[in-house]
Amino acid sequence: MIDAVALQQPPAAVRPAIHWDAIPYDARRKADMRAYAIRHYGIRTARLRAPKVVVEHLTANSSYRATWNTFAPNRPDPELGERPGTCAHFVIDPAGRIHQLVPLGLMCRHTVGLNWTAIGIEHVGTSEAAVMGNRRMLRASQALTRWLQARFSIRTRDVIGHRESRSSPYHRERVARLRTQTHADFPASVMRRYRAGL
Repeated sequence: MIDAVALQQPPAAVRPAIHWDAIPYDARRKADMRAYAIRHYGIRTARLRAPKVVVEHLTANSSYRATWNTFAPNRPDPELGERPGTCAHFVIDPAGRIHQLVPLGLMCRHTVGLNWTAIGIEHVGTSEAAVMGNRRMLRASQALTRWLQARFSIRTRDVIGHRESRSSPYHRERVARLRTQTHADFPASVMRRYRAGL
């Protein structure tokens, strides 16, 4: 059942402070992203056009730099074994600093089935409770999410946790073995509280 807050339209919002800290996204990575998009979504582009979803993630570590170092190399990911390397558009550190790693006009590999239309936000931490209990981090995360919602007309119901990915109406995956693939971070119980703050 979708909570009432999730039915709201995107709020008006101002752009929060965002610190640019780009990972390498060269012609090879773009070509790999294009090939991934063809295989998984049937679209021939590495471009992220008119995103409809924001996906909240947990890094499962305690270091922004370790997270950046994980996303920077364009090597096959250890879980699914394909290129391009995994990444997210934004990472929020425990001090509440928002880092942008990838331009919003490019896809990132962060959520199977949704990369074609989703912006990824990672939160540095080892548990959702640590993120939700950190006022600076939560305030920054929700400010960023509100700004993205306003910029791209993303509904609050389409701000989801990674665990909710398969229930998104935008989820699509051409590779049969991956149609049920997801991760456990930011489940619905946490996201109801998160969306209430939007």
